[in-house]
Amino acid sequence: MTTTPEDGETTEGPGWYDAAATTFGDRVTGAREAAGLSQAELAKRLGVKVKTVRGWENDQAEPRANKLQMLAGMLGVSIMWLLSGEGDGLDGPDLHAPLSDDMTSVLADLRRLKVEQARLAEKMGRLEKRLRLTLANDL
Repeated sequence: MTTTPEDGETTEGPGWYDAAATTFGDRVTGAREAAGLSQAELAKRLGVKVKTVRGWENDQAEPRANKLQMLAGMLGVSIMWLLSGEGDGLDGPDLHAPLSDDMTSVLADLRRLKVEQARLAEKMGRLEKRLRLTLANDL
């Protein structure tokens, strides 16, 4: 749900698992984890190899129609939701829930690392440019 500040009206916004935010593999993984199943357990129930489930979750392959129907049934979601993120499926996490101290710490570390990564990428770009210029001048 999204609230527009101008009128205070609440409208349905893009879903956590919609096609723009996630892939088929992301939705399979999310539904499997929500069902409390490991890749091995799901593979056994579907009569496929773990490698096959891993391939679906990594978006390297998609199941045939009969396995897709079984998959949706075992995970308690609709086929349409698995394919597009629309229909009966999982809700995203409550983004307004208070974060644990551990989660807050992890997020702070991630923010710091992103800043550091951007700084290092910029420095690396300058060094690569300097190297190219040095090589060009030496030739």
